Amino acid sequence: MSDLATGARCLGKGQGWVARNGRWYGFGLIPAAIALVLYLAALVALGVYAGDIAQWATPFADDWGAAWRTALRVSVGVVLFAGGLLLAVLTFTAVTLLIGDPFYEKLSEKVEEDEGGCPAGPDRPLWRELWTSACDSLYVLMWALVFAIPLFLLGFVPFVGQTVVPVVGLCVSGFFLTVELASVAMQRRGLPVRERMRVLRRRKALVLGFGVPLAAAFLVPFVAVLLMPGAVAGATLLARDVLGEGTRPRPAPGAGTAAPGPYGPATAPYGPQVAAPHGPGGPGGRPGPYA
Repeated sequence: MSDLATGARCLGKGQGWVARNGRWYGFGLIPAAIALVLYLAALVALGVYAGDIAQWATPFADDWGAAWRTALRVSVGVVLFAGGLLLAVLTFTAVTLLIGDPFYEKLSEKVEEDEGGCPAGPDRPLWRELWTSACDSLYVLMWALVFAIPLFLLGFVPFVGQTVVPVVGLCVSGFFLTVELASVAMQRRGLPVRERMRVLRRRKALVLGFGVPLAAAFLVPFVAVLLMPGAVAGATLLARDVLGEGTRPRPAPGAGTAAPGPYGPATAPYGPQVAAPHGPGGPGGRPGPYA
């Protein structure tokens, strides 16, 4: 199966998982609904005042003919709102994950338990987890803006701005959306944000197969809220695939063998020397790269 199809399959499996686990689905809706209300209020305010902002930003057009002045300011208002919408798409997941950190952490853990094993996360207080998540999200947003700002400006170019730019913008949004969602599972393994992005860049097709259809769906009002719990579940499955873990069968009762660790007995993604996701741990083990 191609990476594109595998990414889409992870997205579908995540939505299927929450559909089978209705209690966890309702649990995951709460932070997404809160974030949606905040974003809708901001976008409505931007839409109401876009004309005033466009007029303030184009004082040089005051002496133009009425038709040209109106055309310019309407165009500026539309671009401003489109930019606000793009920014909303890029940041919605980060804000929702920040609001719902404890919710989505528990949901992701449950998905991993069902898949054959959940690594123990770092023992840190909640405030520090939230601070780390906020800093990581700002880092991802910074890189997203590196791509989004040029695309925003290219949106003014005739034909290109109406054809190529939306497609590229959707791919950019899908990639960074996946980075944010996969962070829930990857942060549990102690991977710093730069390493997460490096690992996901190696599997761009997989990431785009997951992120592009999700980013497109998130453009539809209210759909982001409905899909968010399944998106977290699917990104957890994607993270396991990227890190070489996948789904492992549990040992049969009474088999007398210990259950495999979070990276498996001999197929850890960073080599068999990693005895535990955090710290040296395990007989004869050496500290892993993120110890």
